[in-house]
Amino acid sequence: MVNQYETVFIVTPVLSDDQMKETVKKYTDFLTSKGAEIVYTNNWGMRKLAYPIKKKTTGFYYLIEFKAEGSVIADLEVAYKRDERLLRFLTVSLDKHAVAYNEKKRNNKKEQPAVEEAPAAE
Repeated sequence: MVNQYETVFIVTPVLSDDQMKETVKKYTDFLTSKGAEIVYTNNWGMRKLAYPIKKKTTGFYYLIEFKAEGSVIADLEVAYKRDERLLRFLTVSLDKHAVAYNEKKRNNKKEQPAVEEAPAAE
């Protein structure tokens, strides 16, 4: 059965921008090669960690939302564990309410820039 999942991973901050993009591409390609459908991706950027991980206090956060068979998750998490560039990761299954919430949130973001204009200087 195909479920919808959301995975967030934290990449070590010592990577260059190109290495960061390469890491993200590796996992999106991995998912599509396993038959997953990528629904949404979002680069949250560099963030301060709540506590040091491997002596790092910051990391690049990245979110991927996708639809896949449950068996893909085990393979994905094995790949995450083998990658030294990742500090942490979390993959969760989304229920119908979470899927609806994410879609609503994305739709509101798309509409927001048109509504949110700077006031004209007088």
